[in-house]
Amino acid sequence: METSVIMSVFNSENTVKNAVESILNQTYTNFEFLILDDGSQDSTLEIIKSISDKRIKLLTNKQNKGLTYSLNKLIDFSKGKYIARQDADDVSFSQRLEKQIEVLKNTNFKVCTTRALRQHNLKIIPKFYGFQKILINFKNPFIHGTLMIKRDLLIEIGKYNEEFIYAQDYKLFCDLLDCKNKIFTIKEPLYILNMKNNISSEKFADQAYYAKLVRKRIVPSQII
Repeated sequence: METSVIMSVFNSENTVKNAVESILNQTYTNFEFLILDDGSQDSTLEIIKSISDKRIKLLTNKQNKGLTYSLNKLIDFSKGKYIARQDADDVSFSQRLEKQIEVLKNTNFKVCTTRALRQHNLKIIPKFYGFQKILINFKNPFIHGTLMIKRDLLIEIGKYNEEFIYAQDYKLFCDLLDCKNKIFTIKEPLYILNMKNNISSEKFADQAYYAKLVRKRIVPSQII
């Protein structure tokens, strides 16, 4: 199995089917699809179970553990050389995985993201393509759901830091750049981002607090 696609899902009954099908319909097919239901209280789990595809491997948390914990659990269960993220609210274009695999196989890059379209107005993000190294000091310029990374590197840097309940993706990207890893972003939008259910919009204050810690290179346990 060359690639593991990982998706943690919680109470996403209105969007999860489209998210799952967007991965199952990829032009690239050599992957396992690890989905973890993080204690959903709606029909999310039933919807996932109704989708029949041998590439899907379903895990569950009996109680909600949060995104950071769940992603690390999925990484531990993964078997692919590459790990790709997918959010349960979003949709990947059919050639997304194929184009990212091509980058990681044919270049020296170990991390690849893509640009995305905002669902409500189809505007492209990140807007300022190519300025990630500058923007990372002010905000996260990468789309977490588009991440594809070599598994060995992800394990090497310690996976996601579980002290970061929010902004775990921002912390991860900063850790990667701080360790001198270059991140390739495909200029073409290959992902549709649903901003209505986005954690950054729903938990703005919490996200902002943890993002501030990331920018200062502080972890919560260091705060007295």
